[in-house]
Amino acid sequence: MTQATPRVTPHPTQEITTRTDTREILANARRDTERYHLDDYFIVDVDSHHVELDSWPDIIARIENPVLRDSGQQMIKNWPGADRTALGTFTPGMTAQDVGGRILHQAALAEPVTETAVHRDVTLVRRAMDAMSIDIQVVFPQPMLEIGLHPRPEVATQLLMAYNRWFTDTILGTDPRIKTMLGLPFENPEASLRTVREYADHPGVIGFLVTSQRSVGVHRNEYMPLYAELQERGLPLGFHAGPNQNDSMTSTMNKFLSAHAISFVTCNMTHLTNWVINGMGERFPNLKVIWIESGLAWVPFMMQRLDHEYQLRQSDAPLLTKMPSDYMREMFYTSQPLEVTDFGLLESTFRAVDAEHSLLYSSDWPHWDFDVPGRIMSIPFLTEQAKRNILGENARKLFNL
Repeated sequence: MTQATPRVTPHPTQEITTRTDTREILANARRDTERYHLDDYFIVDVDSHHVELDSWPDIIARIENPVLRDSGQQMIKNWPGADRTALGTFTPGMTAQDVGGRILHQAALAEPVTETAVHRDVTLVRRAMDAMSIDIQVVFPQPMLEIGLHPRPEVATQLLMAYNRWFTDTILGTDPRIKTMLGLPFENPEASLRTVREYADHPGVIGFLVTSQRSVGVHRNEYMPLYAELQERGLPLGFHAGPNQNDSMTSTMNKFLSAHAISFVTCNMTHLTNWVINGMGERFPNLKVIWIESGLAWVPFMMQRLDHEYQLRQSDAPLLTKMPSDYMREMFYTSQPLEVTDFGLLESTFRAVDAEHSLLYSSDWPHWDFDVPGRIMSIPFLTEQAKRNILGENARKLFNL
């Protein structure tokens, strides 16, 4: 007698909302932990985010300028929705990152949190770290990474400095596993230098950050004291890319996909070109530079392009003593979003950048295109040591963890 096939009751498709628990969303990451024995690895996530707009009134309250602070607080008091937007330049249309409302968890991390001993953001960061088997997580803001596009530079400076006060007072220091590279108010070189001097000794601050979406030459002379200070203190400088659908290049693009693919790369391409060709690598040879959230596919292109142009016009770059690509190989790059559609191209890219010694794992959680550590473990051409280096050992050396 043939035994009847057991009846299977399908599990209903789960809708991910702003209130879905982080641990549910990352359930597959826990499977990776068991599959790849990730608890045996030292893993540093060099790029992750929290939603600072959830705490916007507290940030506004820390604005140094009393007139601007009062203006922001009056906005919050009287304007609907200003408790998440006052004084900011946040573009509502950029919620296209939520994929037409289908992936909402980065719009607001509104999941229930019952713990009261620490700020809820600390609890949410811990949930993500535990789910992905991460030992150290570098946490950045989200919308404020577009602060360089603010039409009023003096407001941008005040907002970012207020955020830094709030973040170091409220989030950092509550868990030694949570670190950050504090954003620099780059519109103001003097304020940027002041920021480094004020926070460089904070145990949770392991470097400083330029939000890359901005129209400013990173090679300008007024920034030299800032770079000298960072080099002397042994603190890395990161350039974190971001989206922009309004510049001269992306404004003709009618899809978020198009602007996202291009704008996250071109901002860092511009700053890297100015950095290399103007001899910053010669002037500050011991300053470690990191290019964040641009993926890797653009790097070999830039190496070839800049090397070719330099060979033809060396007089335009008199400070250089070697090829532009040689300076680029001395830099560091984060892995996310890792372009994995062609492993042959990816392997060539890893070889070009010496990924085993320069690549830093990053999740970009909770963005819609985040990468779990299993992404690195699944790359077939990497050696065991290369995987360990990329997942955490390169970051351990870079940040002196």
